Amino acid sequence: MKLSRRRFLHLAAGVAALPAASGAAWAQTYPTRPIKLVIPFPPGGVNDAIGRPWADRMKTLLGPVVVENIGGAGGSLGVAGVARAPPDGYTLVLGNASNMVLAPAAATRPLYDPIRDFEPIYNLASGAGVFAVHPSLPTPTLKAVVDYAKSNRNKLSYGSPGVGTANHLAVEMLKVLTETPDIMHIPYRGAGPLLTDLIGGQILFASMVMTGQVLDLHRSGKLRVLAVTAPARVRGAPDFPTAIEAGFAGLTMPSLFGLFAPKETPRPIVEQVAKATRTFMADPDLQKLYVVSGFEPDLDSSPEALRQSVEEASARLTPIIKAIGLKLD
Repeated sequence: MKLSRRRFLHLAAGVAALPAASGAAWAQTYPTRPIKLVIPFPPGGVNDAIGRPWADRMKTLLGPVVVENIGGAGGSLGVAGVARAPPDGYTLVLGNASNMVLAPAAATRPLYDPIRDFEPIYNLASGAGVFAVHPSLPTPTLKAVVDYAKSNRNKLSYGSPGVGTANHLAVEMLKVLTETPDIMHIPYRGAGPLLTDLIGGQILFASMVMTGQVLDLHRSGKLRVLAVTAPARVRGAPDFPTAIEAGFAGLTMPSLFGLFAPKETPRPIVEQVAKATRTFMADPDLQKLYVVSGFEPDLDSSPEALRQSVEEASARLTPIIKAIGLKLD
């Protein structure tokens, strides 16, 4: 049977409408079961402090959200698992600059591509990395830490939440700037274990993300924060100087804590989660919770804005990673 032009155009229009109709159907039925949020670090760290309040408050907007902590490889293992999950909106991940920017750029064989393998949804907040020491270390400033390292070659080590984290890169940049290559790196499986060893004196110098717990420990004298890696002082802790103010020009780290879904998750679902999250971020109590914990809530993010943040951070960090020769495998 000969297919007329009119019939062909009618069929083509029907085929073209299928994705939209399919997406609309997803939006009308989603969600029908609990959503899983993967936090790619062990419990008790900065990612929990940001992700768990979101999961708790989503009950009234999206239904139950179950948090699953999957640590390892600076967050890369948990993120890689979500990249392979079905793109149905029921598995999300809280990604950050470490596992969505630094790790893929520094790995010889990356486990995933942050742009190709994910749909960005919403950036919940930005944070600040901190350089901190145990009170027994006689270093009241970041410059004093550098001087101590130069005077005590091969005696000072530092801890980070893991290989390939932005906190790891921050100290490696400091080492290059100050010509102190023998400060040894001791990676941990997340900020929680690192913090335990820092206040216990098992490690004397650390780089981590600021949290309410870090602020409380600083105020109680159990650790001492020396500087932050944010480009400006943090609203929740304005007394801490930036690393730039401490004399280390260019020592800043991009920061993001964003929600991502596997690639090809239907756009209506991505927009539905983003809309619910924007409603969540408008809560003054939530904003206060983030600010007093040292975070800056993002009140007007979007899938496009989060994608742009990842792309811009990658463009800035990748040349630095290559220049200092940081490799994760």
